[in-house]
Amino acid sequence: MTTPVVSIAYHSGYGHTAVIAEAVRDGAAAAGATVHLIKVDEIDDAQWELLDGSDAIVFGSPTYMGTASGAFHQFAETSSKRWFTDAWKDKLAAGFSNSASKSGDKLHTLQYFATLAAQHGMHWVNLGLKPGWNSSEGSEHDLNRLGFSFGAAAQTNSDEGPEGVHKADIATAQHLGGRVAETARTFIAGRAAVAA
Repeated sequence: MTTPVVSIAYHSGYGHTAVIAEAVRDGAAAAGATVHLIKVDEIDDAQWELLDGSDAIVFGSPTYMGTASGAFHQFAETSSKRWFTDAWKDKLAAGFSNSASKSGDKLHTLQYFATLAAQHGMHWVNLGLKPGWNSSEGSEHDLNRLGFSFGAAAQTNSDEGPEGVHKADIATAQHLGGRVAETARTFIAGRAAVAA
């Protein structure tokens, strides 16, 4: 069986989003994927080629002023070179974001990632979890405690460093990584079956 290749293309301003990126990596690796962590503000030609060779690309950024960071937007604009050649067409895509507020307009960032993926002709993988922490029996320690469906969302207090990233948000990001890896494995098997 072919091992899926998952790349995580992310920007982290203060280290919080890097913690989430690492959790996505851990979840994908635990599900049997080969995983590459790529900081989009330091990306080089070899890393662009890693993205081109991946079965899935997971986009990540903090949410600043209602959207992804400027560094991520620069990466997205540069990816237009791939758009011209359909280099990412039919790959899988997913996303994650962190902000200081519980909502923090992270949904807009996730929708931005999905739109970027759609422009490239990619297939979006959602979180696949019911909302947590939404009943009297719920807890802030539930998976998907913030109730996002489009991707993994994390909230970290503005006066805490990366060590303050909530453990439930880390576990939710691990779940996303595993889901992307398993979906990629399914797609690889399906393509092989169709080709046969």
